[in-house]
Amino acid sequence: MTAEYKVHGDVALITLNNPPVNGLGYETRVGITRGLEQAEADPAVKAIVVTGAGKAFSGGADIKEFGSPKAYQDPNLLSVILALENASKPVVAAIHSVCMGGGLELALGCHYRLAAPGCKVALPEVKLGLIPGAGGTQRLPRVLGVEAALNMIVSGEPVASERLAGLPGQKLFDQLAASPASLLDEALALARKVAAQQAGGSVLPRVRDLPCRHPQGDAYFQFARNMVKGMAKNFPAPAKCVDAVEAATRMKFDQGLAFEREIFINLMQTPECRALRHVFAAERAASKIPDVPEDQPARKIEQVAVIGAGTMGGGIAMNFLNAGLPVKILEMKPEALERGLATIRKNYEAQVKKGKLKPEVLEQRLALLSTTLSYGDIRDADLVIEAVFEEMGVKQKVFETLDQTMKPGAILATNTSTLDVDKIASFTKRPQDVVGMHFFSPANVMKLLEVVRGGKTAKDLLATVMQLAKKIKKTAVVSGVCDGFIGNRMIEQYSRQAGFLLEEGATPEQVDKAIERFGFAMGPFRMGDLAGNDIGWAIRKRRYVEQPGMKYSKTADLLCEMGRFGQKTGAGWYDYQAGKRDAIPSELVNKMISEHRQAQGITPRKISDEEIVQRLVFSLVNEAAHILEEGIASKASDIDMVYLTGYGFPLWRGGPMQYADTVGLFNVAQAMKRFARNPQDDAAFWQPAPLLARLAAEGKTFN
Repeated sequence: MTAEYKVHGDVALITLNNPPVNGLGYETRVGITRGLEQAEADPAVKAIVVTGAGKAFSGGADIKEFGSPKAYQDPNLLSVILALENASKPVVAAIHSVCMGGGLELALGCHYRLAAPGCKVALPEVKLGLIPGAGGTQRLPRVLGVEAALNMIVSGEPVASERLAGLPGQKLFDQLAASPASLLDEALALARKVAAQQAGGSVLPRVRDLPCRHPQGDAYFQFARNMVKGMAKNFPAPAKCVDAVEAATRMKFDQGLAFEREIFINLMQTPECRALRHVFAAERAASKIPDVPEDQPARKIEQVAVIGAGTMGGGIAMNFLNAGLPVKILEMKPEALERGLATIRKNYEAQVKKGKLKPEVLEQRLALLSTTLSYGDIRDADLVIEAVFEEMGVKQKVFETLDQTMKPGAILATNTSTLDVDKIASFTKRPQDVVGMHFFSPANVMKLLEVVRGGKTAKDLLATVMQLAKKIKKTAVVSGVCDGFIGNRMIEQYSRQAGFLLEEGATPEQVDKAIERFGFAMGPFRMGDLAGNDIGWAIRKRRYVEQPGMKYSKTADLLCEMGRFGQKTGAGWYDYQAGKRDAIPSELVNKMISEHRQAQGITPRKISDEEIVQRLVFSLVNEAAHILEEGIASKASDIDMVYLTGYGFPLWRGGPMQYADTVGLFNVAQAMKRFARNPQDDAAFWQPAPLLARLAAEGKTFN
């Protein structure tokens, strides 16, 4: 049973025991109600305490039940809370560690609440595109006040129990325990005290009976709506949170509860909610590798070395310094080391200036950093990551030296973004110790880490890197070995389509604006200018040799021949003014594109924004389907995580694969067949990948 029942003298103790966070699944809900019935039927029991085993009171809904009928099977959470609220004996919630979502709603249904210090308290449903659905929007304003409650509900962020206990007039906690260790004893004592008061004639307090008002009423809620609209325009849930909390101030409790439930059910069907729930599950699934057991022993990582003090190397080093791990940076020249150290310090000082980092923490992190010009000084590192020039000959020299230098069992990682990790591993006598750790720039900011698994990479090494990714707060996704791995292999097709759109009649500005309205952080041409158009040029030159039949638009090559490499040269697809990043449409570039069309005998046509979006996004989807089929990615949701955390794909659409599922794979395949008939496009590419064609024919989805 996932809710245990014990009696301590005259107090019954119901302990939720559904690891890891005591999710309120069906069996747990049954256990709570049975425990209540048992306590009510026992005349020797005078009061009841509800708490959670292990490291949580309760984290809320059981994610294993998400979207399944079991989540709503009676007793559902509303029924459980009603049973607690209507118990004839006092019910005390002993809250500790984590009290979130349905866990907090459960506690609000109890008559009394005692919290341990250090407990994280939240109603995070908004992060799943929902509002609290078991009374959270109706009860929390009654115990915290309307403004404090609405801030918690709209943000979904956890707040420390001590901070909440210190709010003036709060009725969320009746008492703050002296320590987590004393929580249970204090809860039993409180239960006996309130049982004695009840015996003396006092009425059991219920949160539903408390008043709920705001002195400014209409004006406050209009202000809240305006704030939410500006911050969350693509997400319907935050505005609905305001509606539900306002209802708590205007309706009788049961009416407000029904209004909340109606909103919750309607939101559950929205594409934004489905996308956010998909992302929630996908993020957790990304850390699971099909053939690597969850209990796989990992290697110990206590010292890290980084080769290269440039922008990438410095950013990579900062991740480990932030996590409290000592880092030694290796460079060949003292001046390169000095520049790298100066950049790292400058990055930290910028955080201090913004109030995001305390000065003493800056000094603690820099104290963990050391430098060297000699490979011999990094021989004892447990993990070494090279971030040197992206050229196989350079990588070969580095890995041959590492093979001769590093201690046995050290992890040898390459930060390559496209090169063959198996080839790099072959430069050593220990290919089992070689892995790709592809950080995204800026490495100290971007969440994505592509973990590239070589053909001989050891399982314990993979387990180690995935654990380490969590420690440095990265979303790690495993990729097999291929040119460009998952993310860059797909973006190449996206960029090809952007080029074809120019040849056919679009302008860089039109393409960028269309995809940015769809929700991308940046369109392909602004992205090229930011990254440097010469990088794509170098890749294309390699492609012309390796894949001579591959079709490309020549506009990007012509741009680079003009020396327009992007923001770093003050001119790319757009013009830039000194010291500014604003992209100004360029007459010179548009003239170049027009002349290129004429030279190719292409008559420009009007292209709709819908076609632009479909060709760019569906190019990602089709290439991703090939990647799945080849086993480069183990699941479609991993590809979504790559694009959400590394390439600016809009969160509310759930990633390219989830978006394709939402559109319908039959519709996606039909669109691809239309694009294949376009004479300027690449007809061969637009043949739906076999996996996509099969799923579309069977009416199935990627996820």
